[in-house]
Amino acid sequence: MSYAVENALYQWREGERRLASTSEPAQADLDTAADVVVEELRRRLGSSFLVDELADLYGRDTDWALELARRNAAGTDAASVVDAAFARYVREAKDYAGGRPRETHEKPE
Repeated sequence: MSYAVENALYQWREGERRLASTSEPAQADLDTAADVVVEELRRRLGSSFLVDELADLYGRDTDWALELARRNAAGTDAASVVDAAFARYVREAKDYAGGRPRETHEKPE
């Protein structure tokens, strides 16, 4: 696994952790904002993508995602919302397996 992917996965998990540790009712608002970002990720990458592609998008530019999160009540927690959204979406990657990318794109037997 490349350093960029490993680092991105770490940051995404931290975003999830920060959202989970937020008290209600703020947590519900942040979860809703993260869902909006996930939907935009789905629009941008589609349903068939690799972990590397998602990490590359994250490394290139997340300004659009931060703005989207802010517009959806994330406020100063926008960066955590974006990271949590990427963490949620990476689980849909073709090569994602239990917290890390698989070496091949085939399902394990």
